[in-house]
Amino acid sequence: MPKSVYSLVLLDDVVAEIDRLAYQMNTSRSNMINQILAEYVSYMTPEKRMREVFDRAIDMLTKGGSFQLMLQPTDTTLSLRSALTYKYNPSVRYSVELYRNNEEAAGELKVTLRSQNHSLILYMAQFFKLWVKIEQAYVGPVQCRLESGKFTRLLHLPKEASNEQAGDWIADYIQLLDDSMKLFFAQLDQPQTAARQIEAKYRSYLQGGGTRL
Repeated sequence: MPKSVYSLVLLDDVVAEIDRLAYQMNTSRSNMINQILAEYVSYMTPEKRMREVFDRAIDMLTKGGSFQLMLQPTDTTLSLRSALTYKYNPSVRYSVELYRNNEEAAGELKVTLRSQNHSLILYMAQFFKLWVKIEQAYVGPVQCRLESGKFTRLLHLPKEASNEQAGDWIADYIQLLDDSMKLFFAQLDQPQTAARQIEAKYRSYLQGGGTRL
């Protein structure tokens, strides 16, 4: 979306209040002014849309107590964490970045393991290889990348989706992924059983109306 530079004459006290709001919202002065003006004229900016999507996803994910909000979301990024039942209860971080220009994809999900435990990193790699295999069997090719302790996946959302729908779909997918990961780690001594149960969970997700992100 194109932007231009405009010269405005504003009261210093007004600018001070805008700066205070911008700090609270973790954004810039220019963007804060843009958001205020857009709201006044009832215009939905990409930033406002993303915030509404994030607000919905946060509400869905944090109400059960499994996820904690790490930082206040920025205009484009949301970060949450969940505790994994393993030695020392390491944290798994889920970061969602939404793109302003979503011609190729709506955004991406990054899942990061906050641990240096070598065995845990290997188990996590096994889980994500299983996860990708299951996803590809049911929804076809998935654009993703697996690195040491980190999994990145592109997210695709229908452009006609409402902000509430987009937030629900993102939250549902993260919840499914987190539940499946915990199921996998709860049965490390029975990997085949865990794989069958995770596949059944994924199949139920799709049959229940889960979107193919």
